[in-house]
Amino acid sequence: METTNIRETNTDRWFNIGNYVILSIFLITVLYPLVFIVSASFSSPGAVIAGKVWLWPVEPTLDGYAAVFKHRLIWSSFSNSVIYTVVGTVINVSLTIMAAYPLARRDLYGKNVIMLLLVFTTMFSGGLIPNYLLVKDLNMLNTMWAMILPTAMGVFNVIIARTYFRTTIPDEILEAAQLDGCNDFKFVWKIVVPLSGPIIAVITLYSAVGYWNQYFNALIYLKNPALFPLQLVLREILVQNEVDASMMSNLADEANREGLRTLLKYSLIVVSSLPLMVAYPFVQKHFVKGVMIGSLKG
Repeated sequence: METTNIRETNTDRWFNIGNYVILSIFLITVLYPLVFIVSASFSSPGAVIAGKVWLWPVEPTLDGYAAVFKHRLIWSSFSNSVIYTVVGTVINVSLTIMAAYPLARRDLYGKNVIMLLLVFTTMFSGGLIPNYLLVKDLNMLNTMWAMILPTAMGVFNVIIARTYFRTTIPDEILEAAQLDGCNDFKFVWKIVVPLSGPIIAVITLYSAVGYWNQYFNALIYLKNPALFPLQLVLREILVQNEVDASMMSNLADEANREGLRTLLKYSLIVVSSLPLMVAYPFVQKHFVKGVMIGSLKG
């Protein structure tokens, strides 16, 4: 069998070179801030304030991370964020599957009306005050459920999951299962869920990132510092420059108050981003496939 070698023209060569240059610039633009933050978190406060940190840590130290974990709210807020993320993601994924699969069934009566109502909520909402009053009337103010239930199901996730189910789960499988006496609940648990690993991974990642990064709901619904998520504590330090005075005694000889604030900013960004960065590789292999299939027009 003969192979045909396609010769690259000068135009193609320059086009490829241009692509590499543009993509390299884009990569550097995205990657450099991340490298700088990590390097600054391991550098001395004096070096960071003086602008000596560019790429590598200068005068390496772990004082920033030591100060982070001595903050009076770090441990409790970190555990709160883990609880909100795990519980919220489980509820979100469960509700999404329970809503998306029936809407993917062609024999569901009124599914178009239901989809219209779901899409309507993405374009119009009651606003902040009605949401607050609803949470208040449900007695969820200053409870962990105020961080979980208001965002327990996303319409976008329902749409991509519905499209995935419609394009991936053939009607013939359902008919064969029904002939064997399988009911709908057993069919979803035994067949649909095992065959939907990619889209479940996508929904899980979307939900986990949303719950882990949310702070606005905590700012509105929570007053008890013991319930604060990590992102709210991070906001207080980054935006309001609030530093616990108890941390100053052990670091008084190494950094002044401004230096400690600088260390805390970069160290907290790393600490708050690390869990999702560690979890992403485990779902990455399913992520692209799930997004591509779920984005097809159903």
